[in-house]
Amino acid sequence: MSVDAVGGVWRYAMDLAGGLRREGCAVVFAGFGPPPSDVQAAEASAIGTLVWLDADLDWTGEGEERLDRIPALIERLVRAFAIDLVHLNAPSQAAGLDVSVPVVAVSHSCVVTWFEAVRGSGVPESWAWHERRNRHGFERADVVIAPSRSHADALRRCYGPVARLEVLHNACALPVEQRPRQAFALAAARWWDEGKNGAALDRAAAQCRTPVLMAGAFAGPEGSRFEVAHARVLGELPHAQVAALMESAAIFVSPSLYEPFGLAALEAARKGAALVLADIATYRELWDGAALFANPKDPGAIAAAVDRLSDDPRLRSRLAQHAGERALQFSLEHQCRQALDVYARALERPQRIEAAE
Repeated sequence: MSVDAVGGVWRYAMDLAGGLRREGCAVVFAGFGPPPSDVQAAEASAIGTLVWLDADLDWTGEGEERLDRIPALIERLVRAFAIDLVHLNAPSQAAGLDVSVPVVAVSHSCVVTWFEAVRGSGVPESWAWHERRNRHGFERADVVIAPSRSHADALRRCYGPVARLEVLHNACALPVEQRPRQAFALAAARWWDEGKNGAALDRAAAQCRTPVLMAGAFAGPEGSRFEVAHARVLGELPHAQVAALMESAAIFVSPSLYEPFGLAALEAARKGAALVLADIATYRELWDGAALFANPKDPGAIAAAVDRLSDDPRLRSRLAQHAGERALQFSLEHQCRQALDVYARALERPQRIEAAE
């Protein structure tokens, strides 16, 4: 299972692999991009075997050159550990891969669909290789997974037909909590990512009577940085500390322009917070009837939604209950069963003969 230590893929991989381990599966983590922290490395090593590889993530590298080594690195791991199935958390990593075992590729996000959602455009010409490499990965994979119908639709809009594309929702291992709440709104994301729309949330915080706290990274691996003027900055915190804040927060707010799934919203719902979410297709698909929605391009609308929940305890309690009930549908047990079903069907597909060394 490929992983990276920068984005939400890490949490997805750790939770899913932990569930798979309880089902009797052994997992080898193949790490790409910036190395993990000591805490991350210890977490992964407690679940499976962690091997960090000398290759970039497609969205942090400056070009294709350092991605060309990925197939050989994965092929070496398949042989060294007698791997039965390869689960890649970036379709581009499947491009050019020559192994005799099944390959499952998960599109958690990609530069092409990001540009469509955030900039309303195609990728710049200098980044056109992202589309080409992802397309080759889709064609190589035995199964392609999207975490929501909305993201699957975006993939088809941007890439055309994608063979063997399935939807398998993400999940959350956090326990459901209903505890007394404090009067603040929490937001958690990679704020250096323009798609998380931190600028709109910061402007909303200036108009909001409810304190808005922003947890997460404000500096990106490629040097980008987001500066906050109005919200309270908590910075990048350990996952357990963010989960504890979700237990206390009356409201969780996500103003994202681009979310193929939105794992933080699911975690907050399981922790009992009421949700204020951007009115985008993914959040409507997953949370319609269990959240307040606001135009993500209108800071005033975001502020009004947060204050409405803050001022109306009954509405806040009702929506928090609905969100908690909805969150139960995205259980780790269900995700593991679905993943094992996907793996079983991939194993039944005729496999290519591995090239001779």
